[in-house]
Amino acid sequence: MVSAVAAHLLFFIISVNLIPTTPIVEERPFQAIDGGLGLVLGKSRKRVFPVPHTQEPNPISEAYGYCNTPNRTEQAWEGHSPADYKLLSVQVMIRHGDRYPLYSIPKTKRPAIDCTLSTNRSPSHPLLNSFISHMAQGGRGHWESPLGSVPRLPNHNVCEMGELTQTGVVQHLRNGQLLHQAYKRHNLLPSSWSPRQLWVETTGKSRTLQSGLAFLYGFLPDFDWTKLTVRHQWSTLFCGSACDCPARNRYLEEEQRRQYRLRVADTELERTYVDMARTLGMLTRQLRAANPIDSLLCHLCHGLSFPCIPMGDSGTGGCLTMSQFAVIRRQQLDDEVDRRRVGLYHKYAILAMYPYLNRTAAKMERVAKSSEAGRQPRAGGEEVFTLSSAHDVTMAPLLSALGLEEARFPRFAARVVFELWKSPTTTQGQLKKRAGKGDKSKAKDGEVFIRVLYNGEDVTFHTTFCRSHDRHASQPLCPLKNFLSFVRRDMFSVVNATSYQGACYRRPG
Repeated sequence: MVSAVAAHLLFFIISVNLIPTTPIVEERPFQAIDGGLGLVLGKSRKRVFPVPHTQEPNPISEAYGYCNTPNRTEQAWEGHSPADYKLLSVQVMIRHGDRYPLYSIPKTKRPAIDCTLSTNRSPSHPLLNSFISHMAQGGRGHWESPLGSVPRLPNHNVCEMGELTQTGVVQHLRNGQLLHQAYKRHNLLPSSWSPRQLWVETTGKSRTLQSGLAFLYGFLPDFDWTKLTVRHQWSTLFCGSACDCPARNRYLEEEQRRQYRLRVADTELERTYVDMARTLGMLTRQLRAANPIDSLLCHLCHGLSFPCIPMGDSGTGGCLTMSQFAVIRRQQLDDEVDRRRVGLYHKYAILAMYPYLNRTAAKMERVAKSSEAGRQPRAGGEEVFTLSSAHDVTMAPLLSALGLEEARFPRFAARVVFELWKSPTTTQGQLKKRAGKGDKSKAKDGEVFIRVLYNGEDVTFHTTFCRSHDRHASQPLCPLKNFLSFVRRDMFSVVNATSYQGACYRRPG
């Protein structure tokens, strides 16, 4: 049987010209569906579900939303609940912040971006200076191998490929600070928090490690390094010891073939690549292999002119243009629509994200049980805050697996938050009063509920497991049991199975 790693490598080889979705390829270099006008209008809030369009979305406007430049105030709905509900735990997955390109365009100069950190350079943040100082003490923390050898700060005057930029650091300082403000009144992590109460995990890439540390510092300024253990996830799917799944690999291969067929059928895209290759004086297939959208996006997000080369006698030379960028973006938006229509990616996502979702469900159930009346508290407390620092190839399938198919593709520094809440205990007097009013609500006292938020917006009732839930006044949140049933059984109905093992190892045919 072909191992998951070998299968992923095979997929990468046959699809080098595709937008990568394989877990082994660390990034999907720009499949943004993040709308709004972003930098153009400086909106204070963008919805994660696009408002139905009366006309085609503007690819350039959506690209600015993907950049997520930290130049505006954000409103976030984390930490909001009905009165007297108690917040029991929070689990957060982040996508790393703004990074330098993973690919360079042949014959052009690489973008001139400084990846060292300086409070004198924009964008900056009030916590940046103390964050830099605090990272110097990181040797006091505990690091799972190989994370101890990964730099805790970006540190190159000329960015290396894929390196986190200062913009990326600031994005996550802001993210962490936002959640610090959202949760401080709930006393989620007491000032005397124990190592058991905080779980931090990341892939081995410097950009995810550094993004996670920036987020954590914004959330817990000047945290005690000696209490912190940073755990390593070897797979971008955060699947731990449950990564082997042949059916997942097959769905991924089929999805990549669908993606390829759609691209080669797009004549406008082909003409655009031919024009770009002619400008640069290279073969069209070489340009495609260089994945120019990745580098062009970096230019756009950092306000840099698109690459140019000197004019030559053979008609080569000139600059790559915004209209060419827009054509590639338009095709990617078309691909998102086709991807949802066909459904192969959703099947891949269900199997790809089950291990992470199962872990999330188990943690929530454990915390919920420990909160029951009469339970003896566990020594050191329960794990109440989890941070997983990941990639777009982690978060995109997570959104799909949850049923959030219409959600915008993860922008730089995107976040998904799972909150666990408990309803207040009702006294005997309140019960009699309620009965006297003829209230026949079936809501149970002390019940536990889940909220799911994406980039600060509550998307709980868009998820598969709560879309049909009756949101009556006495039970305005989604019961945790809905999520547990979804993860442990219901989600596999999409692939005609009742369990992860059954779905992964069933023979095709």
